[in-house]
Amino acid sequence: MGYVVAVKPSARRLNAAAGEWVNRKGPRRPFESKAAAREWARSVSDDGRVWVRDANPNDPAPVDGYLVGRARTPARRRSDPPGEQAELTAGE
Repeated sequence: MGYVVAVKPSARRLNAAAGEWVNRKGPRRPFESKAAAREWARSVSDDGRVWVRDANPNDPAPVDGYLVGRARTPARRRSDPPGEQAELTAGE
């Protein structure tokens, strides 16, 4: 069973590899699996600004997921450990 990814405009704007793929082959890319699609996204996105997101269950598009992008990297990713907390003291 395969996993088809549609490359969204946000990913094309932020990532040269995604844009080149769309220019050469079109906006959809088939992979052998979801893991392979995510690995490709990681390999072309050294800064974490593009990633594969599953399509919503009621999405009518003939794809399994989307390569999407974000213009700026978030301050902290969910996978990062939380920072240390400091005690608040009155009068400082």
